[in-house]
Amino acid sequence: MTERLIPGDPAPDFTLRNAEGQDVSLKGYRGRSTVVYFYPAASTPGCTKEACDFRDSLAFLQKAGYEVLGISPDPVDKLSRFATAEGLNFPLLSDEDHAVAEAYGAWGEKKNYGRSYQGLIRSTVVVDPEGKVAVAQYNVRATGHVAKLRRDLNLGV
Repeated sequence: MTERLIPGDPAPDFTLRNAEGQDVSLKGYRGRSTVVYFYPAASTPGCTKEACDFRDSLAFLQKAGYEVLGISPDPVDKLSRFATAEGLNFPLLSDEDHAVAEAYGAWGEKKNYGRSYQGLIRSTVVVDPEGKVAVAQYNVRATGHVAKLRRDLNLGV
């Protein structure tokens, strides 16, 4: 299991390709609060629910001063199909080698039907405008996560 981040830690910088194949860097979001959420696989039921919740809350989050980045180990072409199919209005980033997920503590041992394996742990890290971790949540639930995050950030529901 990779070490998990805690509030006050510097958020690891990264540059990943988005669903259009363009590079997106966390440094480009300095000066703004940024929700970086990790999800296991595009177009699966839980990940679709979570992404659509972020899509539907994006205007509210942006008005409150937060940007959103979604990261998964999916290749760019799968992210592109997912974003188009669901009308996603925020960047989806491809972390195929899961190096960014590891740096954020979002890669580790998972259990499913009694079987253990290494995989992406559904996680959310909020990065403050100075590039430090403000909130770090691991093993979050897909359903209801965005509403919980809004409450945790004192943004209401």
